[in-house]
Amino acid sequence: MARFSVFALLAVPWLLLAGLVSGDAVSDLEKKGRPAIDAMLAKSKTCTKANLKVRREWGDISAAEKKSYIAALLCLMEKPSKLNPTQFPGAKTRYEDFVVVHMQQTMSIHNTGSFLSWHRYYLWAFEQALVKECNYNGSHPYWDWGRWAQDPEKSPIFDGSDTSLSGNGKKIDHRSSGIAPAGNGGGCVETGPFKNMTVRLGPVSPAVDPAPPRNPRSDGYGLNTRCLRRDISNYLTSRYARTQDIAALITNSRDVLTFQNVMQGAGGGFGGAGAGIGVHAAGHFTIAGDPGGDFYTSPNDPAFWVHHGMIDRTWAIWQSQDTNTRIQTIAGGTSMMSFGGGGRQQSLDDNVDLGIVGDKVYKIRDLNSIVDGPFCYVYE
Repeated sequence: MARFSVFALLAVPWLLLAGLVSGDAVSDLEKKGRPAIDAMLAKSKTCTKANLKVRREWGDISAAEKKSYIAALLCLMEKPSKLNPTQFPGAKTRYEDFVVVHMQQTMSIHNTGSFLSWHRYYLWAFEQALVKECNYNGSHPYWDWGRWAQDPEKSPIFDGSDTSLSGNGKKIDHRSSGIAPAGNGGGCVETGPFKNMTVRLGPVSPAVDPAPPRNPRSDGYGLNTRCLRRDISNYLTSRYARTQDIAALITNSRDVLTFQNVMQGAGGGFGGAGAGIGVHAAGHFTIAGDPGGDFYTSPNDPAFWVHHGMIDRTWAIWQSQDTNTRIQTIAGGTSMMSFGGGGRQQSLDDNVDLGIVGDKVYKIRDLNSIVDGPFCYVYE
């Protein structure tokens, strides 16, 4: 069990009630909900049309915009960490500060009431670091899984070009992650802007075989230098992250508990490999490898951020279908191990604290809208 990522534990069967969909049913739902978002924007005291950012899909931004985002990522990977080097010797860069925060809070931000709001704040804080610390002047892009579901490796996100987030890993002899069959990679990434990237933290819960070397510390915070590995394939996206799957998630989820459980593949029990995968796990295991397939250290792969951009976009579209009841709503416990809603239930008044990578502590209710509280952005 130790060699299987906890992502695998979140993969369980559910009844997909998808009907026939249009060419891009998700965008249709987004357009349907946009007037409601605009109405909220008009009432917001903190977000205006003048400072509104628009987040767009990686394939829709220009080559110059892609290179600007990539340069900001590389910049953050060069800036020194602000963490205590004795406590976190594996965190050498500002980028790795974000990885540590995710590692610290993993068990309280997955399969919990704060999953969606925590990651919304986390992604926004990362975007703010790119802007304020690395002079990035764009908005955060996202990866539309459905758009590239049949061949993600040839998408502009993973094609290995200088405007991609680097390509697949080198093809090596390796075994399945436990969620999907072994793909055509498995080894070190050798193409694109992150071909020379160094991974230092973890592993904590690796889902790759051969496994990366053990961290010198049991908590994964020790210095453990190695390459970025990936095993990209279309196995999961072509089955569980198609446009119709995303649209079904939005239209068939009548409450937030159903929405977040189906998104994560959580609820009702544990499924076997490939059974009822939610889009959250499907995206992570399409990247796979090390650290992309590690439940704790997955943000260490640069593709994590565009994946969670789509997670946030999907939630925003779901919210926009009925803002009166879906903006200030929450369900779920405070610990990932509280399956079935056990333990203390999460509250809108619970705090979200990102520590050294956050600008302040927010209540969950402050993080539930994309055009209020600290946020001011929309998706297109």
